[in-house]
Amino acid sequence: MNISKIILSIAFAAIAAFSAEVIKVGATPEPHASILNLVKGDLAKAGYELKVVEFTDYVTPNEALESGELDANYFQHLPYLESFNKEKGTHLVNAGGIHVEPFALYPSKNSKKKVKSLANLKKGATIAIPNDPTNEGRALLLLQAAGLIKLDPKSGITATPIDITENPKKLKFKELEAASLPRILQDVDAAAINGNYAIPAGLNASSHGLFVENASSPYVNVIAVKAGNEKSAKIQALVNALKSEKVKNWIKGKYTKGEVVPVF
Repeated sequence: MNISKIILSIAFAAIAAFSAEVIKVGATPEPHASILNLVKGDLAKAGYELKVVEFTDYVTPNEALESGELDANYFQHLPYLESFNKEKGTHLVNAGGIHVEPFALYPSKNSKKKVKSLANLKKGATIAIPNDPTNEGRALLLLQAAGLIKLDPKSGITATPIDITENPKKLKFKELEAASLPRILQDVDAAAINGNYAIPAGLNASSHGLFVENASSPYVNVIAVKAGNEKSAKIQALVNALKSEKVKNWIKGKYTKGEVVPVF
């Protein structure tokens, strides 16, 4: 290639980079940001510059999406999104489901409290659960599926401890922000933890969980956008890039024990 062709190639690349439309997406670090970063190159080829903004909580990325600071976010399941809209009056919708992170009950990291099975949980044990409405309900439904409690059938996915009708082990519940749960495993007997907080803490549902959510979980993690933007070209490009064989194979290769499961 001669010098003039090299210069032209560099110039065209610079023009393409300058004219690329930005897609700004909020995400929690694992696995969401990692998955998004995987498709940056694919989107660049389609004329989009993907900017990933990391968050460590569940509220701020939805507020940023509602206000227009973000084009999309990727961290939450659909029941949480619907609950958030109802509570906060936001207008967020699902643009596409990407994966499920099996929810699990993890034992204490304190050697004096640690147990190897549900049967070994002592009476009066303290269980930490998320304090946001849908993840709290999800945790209690998990404990019900494990046979530890029974809930009022009317409570559904927004159950809280006051909806417990049977609690034979007299379990106590500590309601905390989801992000803090891995850090307090030393102080409680067990904790129900979301995958995107369990994974960075070195917790694996199938290896470490006392009880793991069923594979038919309705809690699919979605690309969320402001209502009216779900059909836009750049959001469709983002969703299509994430629903690729490349991403599916990467997830299966990275999370070999089923910590993250693609749904496409």
